[in-house]
Amino acid sequence: METFKQIYARAAARKGKKALEARFPATLSEAELAATEDHRWVAAMARALFEAGFSWKVIETKWPGFEEAFSGFDPRVLLALTDQQVDGLGRDPRIVRNAAKIRAVLDNAGFVADVAAEHGSFGRFVAAWPPSDITGLWAMLKERGGRLGGDTGPRVLRKMGKDTFILSNDVVTALIGLGVVQKKPTSKADLRAVQAAFDRWRAESGRDLATISLTLACTVASPDPDASGGAH
Repeated sequence: METFKQIYARAAARKGKKALEARFPATLSEAELAATEDHRWVAAMARALFEAGFSWKVIETKWPGFEEAFSGFDPRVLLALTDQQVDGLGRDPRIVRNAAKIRAVLDNAGFVADVAAEHGSFGRFVAAWPPSDITGLWAMLKERGGRLGGDTGPRVLRKMGKDTFILSNDVVTALIGLGVVQKKPTSKADLRAVQAAFDRWRAESGRDLATISLTLACTVASPDPDASGGAH
């Protein structure tokens, strides 16, 4: 398997070193993550849910209405909603009216509240999770959260500044080319293999998972290897 130095050299040759470095996503420190308020996690989960399957531009335009309709995504407020109020959200023109996703937002408010009760805050819980088991955090989000499986959970983490790689099409293509996996990893065995590869590159380079992820993506011929939205 190639070293990160070799992977970086190929990415820099394609994009230019300065342009490549400018693409790298920002991650937060443990202290910064721990200080992130619970309602922002619920909001990030909600946004990721609604962006999946809808135009992100539509969601972006309507997002102030989402913030209003969901009371700033305060878990305490959302968990106190009556059935009548929940039904009202399904008719609220300020948001995209999708009953299943509205229900998932409320489920995630409960999920965040439960984790916060266990660990002091959801941010503290995420901050303490080791990068060497980031796929374990993905699995936990999928198991306990509402509709946070697949790429949704990792994208929430990236959006909030937690160091994680993301298995975008370009990253998967790069991993297949390097012989790490043969297809998009979904099994526990394949995810362990991917985690091990990223751990090796992280130890070798001192770079974070997000940077390694985007570097891999930039070795692939793609019309839009975008990092700004957490695509890699």
